[in-house]
Amino acid sequence: MSERLIYVMGPSGAGKDSLLGFARGRIAGSGVVFAHRYITREEGAGENHIALNAAEFDARSRHGFFALEWRSHELRYGVGIEIDQWLVLGCAVVVNGSRAYVDSALARYPRMTVVHIDAAPHVLAARLAARGRETEEQVAARLARRAPFSLPEGVRFEAIDNSGRLDDAGQHFIDVLSRVQGGPVAA
Repeated sequence: MSERLIYVMGPSGAGKDSLLGFARGRIAGSGVVFAHRYITREEGAGENHIALNAAEFDARSRHGFFALEWRSHELRYGVGIEIDQWLVLGCAVVVNGSRAYVDSALARYPRMTVVHIDAAPHVLAARLAARGRETEEQVAARLARRAPFSLPEGVRFEAIDNSGRLDDAGQHFIDVLSRVQGGPVAA
């Protein structure tokens, strides 16, 4: 069942949301489902998520409504338990995850495919600055703390460089989704 889970991760500014949107717009109805994230941040900023306040998030967590949850940058993130039902029904499920949480996600879904989206440092810096969420100093600090990650041996892994054209990286991502789904998914 967990072999159809695609866990997307990468540094801020790598264009994860752009790639997810690119794929979602091209493969609707293909058996690939994109999970929403629940985040203790207001909606917007180009990210497809459901905003919760801290009390709402706590209540959902206590009731076991999250299959995955983590903290990052003073925010809480969750992915709903509904993804387990989607996997049982045979869907490929795409989750926008966290590099810091990948080991915990692998403990729950050991056969998932990990997709790491990255971009050149100068591209990351420009994208982070353009978002306008952080000061120049905060962007520099975020880039400086960019730590390497490692995965256990045998984990299905795909790296996508999103430094260039979105169409190129997007098609690479759709190709990964096709392999995981077990057939062509392009519309």
